[in-house]
Amino acid sequence: MKLSLLIPVLNEEENVKGLVKAVDAAFAAEAETELEFVFVDDGSVDATFKVLAGMADEDARIKVIRLSRNFGSHPALLAAFTHCTGDVASYLAADLQDPPAVLCQMLQKWREGAPVVWGQRIKREEPLSQKLFASFYYQLMRRYALPQIPAGGLDICMVDRRVINSIVAMREKNTSIFGLVLWSGFPQAFVHYERAQRQHGTSRWTLGKKFKLVVDSFVAFSFSPIRLVTYMGLIFAFLGFGYGAVTIVRALMGLNPVQGWASLITTVVFLSGVQLLMLGIVAEYLWRTLDESRGRPPFVVYETAGFQPTDPS
Repeated sequence: MKLSLLIPVLNEEENVKGLVKAVDAAFAAEAETELEFVFVDDGSVDATFKVLAGMADEDARIKVIRLSRNFGSHPALLAAFTHCTGDVASYLAADLQDPPAVLCQMLQKWREGAPVVWGQRIKREEPLSQKLFASFYYQLMRRYALPQIPAGGLDICMVDRRVINSIVAMREKNTSIFGLVLWSGFPQAFVHYERAQRQHGTSRWTLGKKFKLVVDSFVAFSFSPIRLVTYMGLIFAFLGFGYGAVTIVRALMGLNPVQGWASLITTVVFLSGVQLLMLGIVAEYLWRTLDESRGRPPFVVYETAGFQPTDPS
């Protein structure tokens, strides 16, 4: 049985060697498990690819895919899904915050018959702002997009070959890989663990990337924003018709005094803002439809290391 570890990296030259050693130590008692490391360099500007290529020369289990630029963590993860050859595959962050030992527990759940196994943190040792963002994101996703997502969120995912093939066949852009796994509907199991502190480097998970994930997740898995536009349009239309009817009646009765300029301009500015907001929501859906229709690949491979001639590259 082969387990593929899918590891997107961005400027992680200090972590990759320690990660492989930590995984080997965790799987020391798993003699029957063959490991495959699939690293995806998502546009690193340091020596990450050079370090990984050197490791691939010394260790046949290590395969490296270098993308032509930074496409984002989810397209990078899709690239790893596309190139892995394991019977089962698991996402693993390169920063060593998720202990590799939890993969052994997840693998046991997979052997018991669960095609999808999630690693879920017991608690989040993070700044308050990140905790609030995570809580807000998962609550919105549970209510309006993917009700099957756990309230505490998801961090590591292990899937078998059936799920891998399903995700690769979709090849969606501007989406969430974890969301696609949930959407696919395969039976799930969960393993809880405690997350460690990052040992080297700094996180590249910026506020801008988090915001894009929120928008991508809602547009990809929920029609609620479009439905909100419809509801807002109906509400303001009825309010406008009602106000117009009252104005006409008051004018006919001679009870319509001259209205102030301040109230008029406030109403115009407010309604204009609402209209622009609704246009923006529709534009998000329209832009993603255009992006999918172009047929451009979710990622572009620049070079690889560690692949044999018969392997995909």
